[in-house]
Amino acid sequence: CVFLTEFSESLTSLPRRDTMGSFLPDSSSYELLTIIGRGLEGLMTVNLARYQPMGEHVAIRRIDLESCTNDMVNYLEGELHVSKLFHHPNILPYKSVFIAENELWVITPFMAYGSARDLISTHFTDGMSELAIAYILLGVIKALEYIHHMGYVHRSVKASHVLISADGQVFLSGLRSIFSLIRHGQRARVVHDFPQYSVKVLPWLSPEVLQQNLHGYDSRSDIYSLGITACELANGHVPFKDMPATQMLLEKLNGTVPCLLDTSTIPPEELSMKPSRSGADSGICEGPGARPSNGEPSSSSSAAHPYNRTFSLHFHAFVELCLQRDPAKRPSASALLGHSFFKQIKRRPSEALPELLQPVSPITSFESAQQLDSPPGLASLESSLSHLEVDDWDF
Repeated sequence: CVFLTEFSESLTSLPRRDTMGSFLPDSSSYELLTIIGRGLEGLMTVNLARYQPMGEHVAIRRIDLESCTNDMVNYLEGELHVSKLFHHPNILPYKSVFIAENELWVITPFMAYGSARDLISTHFTDGMSELAIAYILLGVIKALEYIHHMGYVHRSVKASHVLISADGQVFLSGLRSIFSLIRHGQRARVVHDFPQYSVKVLPWLSPEVLQQNLHGYDSRSDIYSLGITACELANGHVPFKDMPATQMLLEKLNGTVPCLLDTSTIPPEELSMKPSRSGADSGICEGPGARPSNGEPSSSSSAAHPYNRTFSLHFHAFVELCLQRDPAKRPSASALLGHSFFKQIKRRPSEALPELLQPVSPITSFESAQQLDSPPGLASLESSLSHLEVDDWDF
């Protein structure tokens, strides 16, 4: 097929990096174990597989190129170009990319903790601990600093694009929506392009991206998305999630500010009521809440309320900085790395995160009891993977 030949040639013409090519571009080197997700309008299948030369587990995106539209192919080519250009310890590496028959195979490491969204969906439904969030966001900001330095805007920062490996390393994925500020050899001040296939990302997008006016947007739009992601991790759900798109746009343009849900942002009388996840309890604030100066939880008889907790003033300040309506007032990723919120980090993520994520265990932990080769082993694997939103990982 001429189309597949041209696409294969476009892959070989892309810039290469050291991590690319470290896994053989040969489908016979990979043992497909089980399907763990689908996506791209049904054209993509995600498999857990074993790379046989090393015995290492990987995730494989298999995309039916013959059924893809020209727009989809261009979209994929852009993603693959960026994946081969980038090389950073907090950006998900693509170990190999090749065509097998009529399918594009994209090989990435398997993330044994899944995404941060998986974790809050299944184990931390009312939000994660502040320290765990600090470690996760630090990894994301380091990735964003690199992406912005390279002249790109990510445009899809959210918890489902934050992946965590078995050893507690944080990786940013979701490169499919990334956009370059470099045009004709010059770095543009702003861009006006609206990300394709962005319906699932609307709650995280900044007001200026959604507004689509002559002012455009730049890398500071990712900082707004980072603030929304912080609320998502802390509250267990994303602000604006249940709003119609038009209402969401109006709320953001009018300066409605999402917030961390705790004793300083929820009135004491509401803390004694059953959470409704509407109004303030949905993570939307009309303005900064009155916060306890001593950092201690407010007195309340409802200790069972999921948000009867108090986040630090540093965390609240961090989120408010990221979510400012005026993008010019938001700090850069480089500036955020020095924020006081991260002073609570004392250890390496690989040492701290596995402890902070307990009682969650990485998905590979069952292998000591059963071998994957056996039917019981595969059944155990599928059960362990059943909660993951792999379709949304976009790795």
